[in-house]
Amino acid sequence: MKQAEFDGRGSRIRWTETPGANPARVYVHGLGATSAVYHAHIAARPELAGRRSLFVDLPGHGVSDRPDDFGYTLEEHADAVAVALDAAGLTGAELIGHSMGGSVAVVLAHRRPDLVSRLVLTEANLDAFPPPGADSSSIASYEEDEFVAGGHARVLEKVGPLWAATMRLADPRGLHRSAVGLRRGSDPVMRVLLEGLGIERVYLQGELSGELPGRERLEAAGVRVLTVPAAGHNIMFDNPDAFAAAVAGVG
Repeated sequence: MKQAEFDGRGSRIRWTETPGANPARVYVHGLGATSAVYHAHIAARPELAGRRSLFVDLPGHGVSDRPDDFGYTLEEHADAVAVALDAAGLTGAELIGHSMGGSVAVVLAHRRPDLVSRLVLTEANLDAFPPPGADSSSIASYEEDEFVAGGHARVLEKVGPLWAATMRLADPRGLHRSAVGLRRGSDPVMRVLLEGLGIERVYLQGELSGELPGRERLEAAGVRVLTVPAAGHNIMFDNPDAFAAAVAGVG
């Protein structure tokens, strides 16, 4: 396990990694998740062998620290990941981001273009204020102290066992602030940032999730949008063959 201080007050972001050649692949998880659980089985596949791979846990999640005085906005998450990549000595990495992790990856690529050479986004949040049924909206519907006092436990009872297994590891206050920050979005919003990036960008949409809003505009901006068959939001579990192919750049 590796770690680096990200807030100037001793809090540390942590990651595990496997050795290999550069450019490294950096996996970033979604809201209430952890990176190794969602991505280690992908990085271990033969078509992805031989590359350095980092599995980063965002602040408030997994094995990373969870300071009470951290804002957990997309920008702050992105800056924390940048600290990790700087500490790891990386430039020009390929970022593979799922859901909120994809949003963080887009913001990071905008703020620190030296660190990112390619984006593979799995159903990343691109717009602010998603519909009320969105998972982040459900968490953000609570007041922060209400969520910490009992809302976190109620949400855990409602989500599926896979997500609950990692969400229960997340700090309730950090999880809530992350959800609020995700709903608020970045400024400019993530979709605009993604369209303006001058690097290779791949966006994966699960067939079972329905059509991606604004797909034509993304493709016009040079984003390669792939609809993954027989997959929902967690494409890396639902169709790992297609997911690994996209990460490898052959899908």
